[in-house]
Amino acid sequence: MMILEDRTTDCFVATLIWERLGYEKKDISENLWIAGKDTPFEWSERFPHAPQIIVDRKASVYLNRSIPNEYKQLLKDYLKFKGYQLDQLFPRLVRRAIAVNWLLAWVFSRGKDLPETGDMPDLLRPPKNPVNGHAGDPKVQ
Repeated sequence: MMILEDRTTDCFVATLIWERLGYEKKDISENLWIAGKDTPFEWSERFPHAPQIIVDRKASVYLNRSIPNEYKQLLKDYLKFKGYQLDQLFPRLVRRAIAVNWLLAWVFSRGKDLPETGDMPDLLRPPKNPVNGHAGDPKVQ
């Protein structure tokens, strides 16, 4: 829910997905992630460097299409998320919802339950301008 409420950076969200797709951090100083041995072929072929999921429309569309149909409604069914208001329909927020749905699908497709606790970054206030995101986040394309 903190991702949907825009309380984390886009970079944090992307990192959660990269880790689960098997991307490996190559360069710590530049936050460069590359496809690893566990990265699905479809992803490593299309995105040899981990794509900025929230920033890159093509990567977000591909992420959305990779969610199996039986998990497409997890935001509504599991999190009881009613969606964004009309005045909140910015590409950044919609892509964050796609990312959360994919993360939920990743968990449930493995027969796991969503953990009750876990590592969380420091929570932020939602940005004043949701189009641009948080300080340090790349600009949405």
